[in-house]
Amino acid sequence: MVRCCMKPETVEWVDKADADLATAKREAAVVESPNYDAVCFHAQQCAEKYLKAVMVEDGVRIPRIHDLEALLNMLDSQHPELQKVIHSARILSAMAVEVRYPGMMADEDDAAESVRAAVVICEAVRDSLK
Repeated sequence: MVRCCMKPETVEWVDKADADLATAKREAAVVESPNYDAVCFHAQQCAEKYLKAVMVEDGVRIPRIHDLEALLNMLDSQHPELQKVIHSARILSAMAVEVRYPGMMADEDDAAESVRAAVVICEAVRDSLK
């Protein structure tokens, strides 16, 4: 990704997204008492911030929503190539919401799937921002 050509605010969104992904990966690797709910949450946050980075770069006002599929749909006219990550977006949106409240806890498989989904979105957005 050619960061030097991006708007400074876009770079900030990308940096925050990368930090969320690093946090998710770090927590997923914890041996004793990992917080898989936090892994899922940070994976979703990574993807959300990457999608919002595209909006910033395009000069689009960032909506105050967290639904990744809705964000992808807003980007569709300028970035149809990002629709290939819709499945990953659905995984992350569902997982991040479900584990935030009592009644459902993420397990190791959920956490691994969330990190994989975030990486898919991260890579697609990086390609789009080149």
